[in-house]
Formats: sequence, structure tokens, C-alpha cells
Amino acid sequence: MKPPPFTYRRATDLDEALAVLAEVGDDGKVLAGGQSLVPLLNFRLAAPKFLVDVNRVAGLDSVETTDAHVRVGATVRHADLERDTAAHAANPLLRRALQHVAHPVIRNRGTTVGSIAHADPAGEMPAVLALLGGHGEVASTRGTRTVTPDELFVGPLESSLGPDELLTHVVFPTPPARTGSAVEELARRHGDYAMAGVVALVGLDGDLHVTSARVAYLGLSGVPVVVDLGEQLAGQSHDALEPADAAAEAVTHTDPQDDIHATADYRRHLAGVLTARALRSAAADAAARTPATAKATT
Repeated sequence: MKPPPFTYRRATDLDEALAVLAEVGDDGKVLAGGQSLVPLLNFRLAAPKFLVDVNRVAGLDSVETTDAHVRVGATVRHADLERDTAAHAANPLLRRALQHVAHPVIRNRGTTVGSIAHADPAGEMPAVLALLGGHGEVASTRGTRTVTPDELFVGPLESSLGPDELLTHVVFPTPPARTGSAVEELARRHGDYAMAGVVALVGLDGDLHVTSARVAYLGLSGVPVVVDLGEQLAGQSHDALEPADAAAEAVTHTDPQDDIHATADYRRHLAGVLTARALRSAAADAAARTPATAKATT
């Protein structure tokens, strides 16, 4: 299949990009990595009259890492964020999740911010943003605003971004010290969309007992679903974690659907198994990240 005809507009700075988006309105789509958009064009599932290329817009291709967050620009490739050593040191969950995103050739071109703007509920990075409680930075000729995941993700492949708006950056907060992370998912082939997936964060105290636990689900509802399991798991030792009951309760917050790959019941069962596995892995990761001085007090 070939895409329907469109007019190509390449912006050289942010003001120009926003002006073009305001001009073309509902007839335009933003082109960054194109790994989600181009297949939609080729299958005639999208037919914009204008493509607005932002790849040459200065300031959108950087990863900024501080003690508080990792801030990612709209044209940063998955592979660049995955290999960024400062981002990985601050928040290992980013690399763990990105290694599950499609295949290397796609990660070399696709963008993390574009994946989030695409709002695919089966995507890893929307779930990571929701789990971390991050936010997006949105710009238009009308001004700028920030959006939380709850505000951004409206439904399957549907976001709250207006046709004249550009998601310029996404900010991933750095988890607290003694917090471990894990990503567990099952796909028919590595790199395919997961039939079910779980991203987990577990925090420990100095005695290596659970103080916080949160999971986010992908591929199980129309938007990323985040469930707080801290109360159910509080006080349990990292190496004797019993997450089965908490996992069973967490899965009730999802709304899986039947399709050609799996039934809703199978997805729900998978989610429970993966949740328990992810919580144990995240707790072990938190223990490994806990300073030796803290461990010595146990």
C-alpha cells in the first residue's frame, strides 16, 4: 500500500512548526520518527493533507538528566534514550522498558515522545510515564501547558492534544532512593506488541521491607492503568514477597478484550502472573540498589 497524497512541510524552528500546525489544523499530522504514523498512512487508516516534519527543529533532540527527572525532547530516538548513560543511571526503568519497544531498527528511528503522543495502550512508554507520574510539555501558538498522563491519554490511540499542539518534551521523574523497577510482558515474538505487560516500581526501607509498590498495565485497557499496591505489600521482606493476592486484586482494575491473539480471560490470567513476577523482580532490584550501609543494619 502507498499513502494517500499529502503536502510535506518541514519546519526549521519551533515557532515555524507551531505556526504551520495552527494553519493546517485538523488536516495536519506531526512527523518525527514516523514509525507509528507511516504505517497508518500506508494502510490508509490516516489521510492527513499535510505532514509537518519537526526533525530539524532545534532544541527537541536532547535528553536532560537532573537529580529530579529525565526530560526527553520530541525528536529523541528510542535508541538514543536507551543508550544514554546518565538517564540510565538516574532511572534504569527507561532502558528496561525501551528494550521491549519493537525491534532495534524501529528504535533507531522511532521517538519516545512520538510513541507517547500516539497513545497506544499497548505501548511501553505511555505505561512508564503513567507509572512514574510524569508529565508532557505541550506548545502551540496559543501558549504552553503541561499535561499529566491522566489528562493526556483519552482512549486507544487518542490523546487530548489539539490539532495545533505539539508535545515538545516528556518528563520522567526520578524514583526515590531504594526503589527498584521491572518490566514483564509476553508477546508471541520479542518486539511484537505484548498480549499483556506490566511495569512495576517497588520501594524498600533500610531493613529491605516494602514501603511502596505500584504497577502499570499495557495492552489490557484503553489507556495505561496504574494500581497502587503499597498498602497490600507494606512491611513484607524483599526476599519473601508474597504478591499473589495483591496481583489478583490489581488485575481487577484492567479491562482486557478478546482479539485474534488472545482471549480477555487469558490476558487477565497473564496479567496476574506477570504482576507477581514483576513485583518480585522490582523488589530484588531495589535491594540490589540499596546502599551497603543500610543493608548492614538489618
